[in-house]
Amino acid sequence: MAAYLVRRIVQAVLILLGVSFITFFLLYVLPADPVRQIAGRSATAETVENIRRQLGLDQPFVVQYGRYLAGLAQGDLGRSYLQKTEVAELIASRLPATLQLMLAGIACELALGLGMGIAAALLRGRLADQALMMASFVTVSAPQFVVSLLLLYVFAVKLGWFPIGGYGTWRHLVLPAVTLGILGSGWYSRMMRSSMIDVLRADFIRTARAKGLTRSRVIFRHALPNAVLPIIAMIGIDIGIFMGGIVVVESVFGWPGIGQLAWQAIQRVDIPIIMGVTLVSACAIVLGNLLADVLAPFVDPRIRLR
Repeated sequence: MAAYLVRRIVQAVLILLGVSFITFFLLYVLPADPVRQIAGRSATAETVENIRRQLGLDQPFVVQYGRYLAGLAQGDLGRSYLQKTEVAELIASRLPATLQLMLAGIACELALGLGMGIAAALLRGRLADQALMMASFVTVSAPQFVVSLLLLYVFAVKLGWFPIGGYGTWRHLVLPAVTLGILGSGWYSRMMRSSMIDVLRADFIRTARAKGLTRSRVIFRHALPNAVLPIIAMIGIDIGIFMGGIVVVESVFGWPGIGQLAWQAIQRVDIPIIMGVTLVSACAIVLGNLLADVLAPFVDPRIRLR
């Protein structure tokens, strides 16, 4: 286990270095000029050049990237060009909202997706199976803003059960979390159905049935723990996606998460914030996958990490 963790940590560092290099390079060659955003349209050429020199943006790519890596090695994500605040502080201030939405969204995805997938697998070939798979296809295909606005209109505007937007109480969390749950449940239900069908065909399931075990015990004690392994890997990926921010959902519901911060930074070409959010998202994906791999042996003891 120790050797495995060391190897994965080394891989994670290399991945993050690659992500930082590619992102920094793309922002470097971007036609948009962050200095113009800072100086304003009426600024003189001399003012623009002075700001560019102060920020070090007049230096070659290698020098700029090397300086960024040096700061990163000391835990410094840089300073926002426009907000004049440390990027780490800005991200940390948005982190609680992002974590809340991530946990609630994944919980809704699992509740809807696993329930649909298990039901479809047990009713394989029947009308209910086809209806559930059609519903999962619709949820996967539905645009985020359509589902968000539909739920907002019905449950906030018409029925008045939940606030139209904002952050602070559990009532503010329900609609964005349910939106994410609906949008992501289709992937989980299809994966769960496929995995569950494969497990139900296995020899040990036939053996369990031959021993006279009840249907519920066969399903929940023997089939489900083995079928859920691919789901654990999907959760690890979702952690990274949610940590990077769900821009559309956060914008519709006015949720002050990292995604909203990233979108604002992209509009203003605030490079330090874009880099910071990208690296945080990449870290979350790496850690989410590592966590999924570490948890897998506890679900299935046959798995060995080497």
